[in-house]
Amino acid sequence: MKSTFFSKLFIFLLLIIFITISSCKKKETAVIEEDTEQSTLEDNNLAENSVNDIESIGSQLNENSTLTSYKTTGIDVLPIAPCATVTGIGTKTITVDFGSDSSGCIGLDGRTRKGKLIYTNNSPINVLYYRNPGFSISVSSDNYFVDGNKINIINKTVTNTTPNSLPVGTNPGINLTWSISANVSIIKANNAGTCSWICNRTKELINTSDPLCYKGQTQAIDWNLAQIKINGSTSGTNAKGENFVSTATDLIKDHTCHPDPSRP
Repeated sequence: MKSTFFSKLFIFLLLIIFITISSCKKKETAVIEEDTEQSTLEDNNLAENSVNDIESIGSQLNENSTLTSYKTTGIDVLPIAPCATVTGIGTKTITVDFGSDSSGCIGLDGRTRKGKLIYTNNSPINVLYYRNPGFSISVSSDNYFVDGNKINIINKTVTNTTPNSLPVGTNPGINLTWSISANVSIIKANNAGTCSWICNRTKELINTSDPLCYKGQTQAIDWNLAQIKINGSTSGTNAKGENFVSTATDLIKDHTCHPDPSRP
């Protein structure tokens, strides 16, 4: 009887040890499991914000021929003007140089940039501004970094697709529209890997009828008052080498709504 009792006790203790070890292994696996969805979200946001910033710089340069008024109030707090050098104003090619110093060019948005952005106007001869139907601009980069992330622009083109019949004055009866294509790769800071991002989208100024925002073809658009609708798709690869796709359907960006003006 004693032998049977001790045998059962021994088997029971073995079962407890096995269950304990198995539980530890399961917990360990859960701890080291990677959150791939979070990685994809972060890399997509990094690329999209970088591309949007590059486009905003170019449109302001084209509309006003200077960066002195770029992002000075509200949603457009100036991120680059204090230390960027702009050359080529009045020509087909404008270069924004943030310098090559290791300390970089620190803007009022807290971001550090260095390297160059080159904007080339591919529009017909009499089409001069971002707001003009038929306007087209392409962007390239030269050793361009933002906060230690190297942004390589393979292709970036913005084209104004508004009909040529657009009336010159305010409240033209139709909205201004643009097509946007981009292909970029980003070497992330601190050896965090490389991500790629491709987009094909349309952008519509849905409050073109507001004369405070759109002042006709003779004056620059006030982007602080703009309401934008985005449609189109993006795809890419995150820093872990995983592919992703996303689609925007009637996504509204209201530039008058910005809870934190220092981080538009």
